[in-house]
Amino acid sequence: MAEPAAAPAALYRLLAWMSPAYPVGAFSYSHGIEWAVEAGDITDLASLVDWLGLVLAEGSGIADATFCAHAHRAVAAGEGRALAEVAELALAFQPSKERRLETTAQGNAFMAATEAAWPAAPLALVRAAWPDAVAYPVAVGAATAAHGIDEATALNAFLHAVAANLISAAVRLVPLGQTDGQRALAALEPVVTATAAAARALALDDIGGHALRSDLASMRHETQYTRLFRS
Repeated sequence: MAEPAAAPAALYRLLAWMSPAYPVGAFSYSHGIEWAVEAGDITDLASLVDWLGLVLAEGSGIADATFCAHAHRAVAAGEGRALAEVAELALAFQPSKERRLETTAQGNAFMAATEAAWPAAPLALVRAAWPDAVAYPVAVGAATAAHGIDEATALNAFLHAVAANLISAAVRLVPLGQTDGQRALAALEPVVTATAAAARALALDDIGGHALRSDLASMRHETQYTRLFRS
C-alpha cells in the first residue's frame, strides 16, 4: 500500500496528470459531441451544459468515476483480482468502437507517461493483473492510489478533467467563446461534485447509464462525413 501523499505533493501530481498538457491526446476526442453539434443537439452554452450535465451524472461520467474509484481501492489494497475485474468491465462497458478507442488510447498513454515520469511500485499491479489495454479511468485510479492520493480528491480531479476536455471540444465545434467555456465549467461544478460522491457509493454491479443520446452520438460519429475529432 502506498503511503498517503502530502497535500502539496498530491496537488502537484494531480495538476500535472489532469492537465491538457499531459500526453494522453485528450484534445483529439469529442466523446460524440461533434455529431451532437452537427445534429443540432448542442447549439449554445445552455444546451452544452444540459448535454454534459447528463453525460456526467447519468452516463459515462458516473460510470467512469465508479471504475476509477474501484481501481483506486484495488491498487491501494494490492488486490490484483479485483483490479482485473474493474479493468475488464471498464472495457466491456464502452458502447461503441470509437468510445473504446477513446478510453484505451488515453488509458495506455496515461500509463506509459506515468510509469516513465512518475514511477511508483504499486503501479506495477496493473501490468501484473491486466495484460490488455487499460481504460483511462482505471489508469487514473491506479496511479492516484499508487501515489497515495486520496480517492475523493482523485475522483473530483478526474471528472473536472473530463468536463474541461469536452468543453474545450465544444468551444471549437459550436463554436463558443472562451468565456462561455468557463461559464460551462463553472455551471458543471456541482454536477462534478455530486457525481464524484455518488460514484464512491456505487458497487460495480450497480453501474448503469441513462445518457443514451450520447451513446448514439458516439456510434453515429463513426460514419460522420466531415470530422475533426477521433470520437
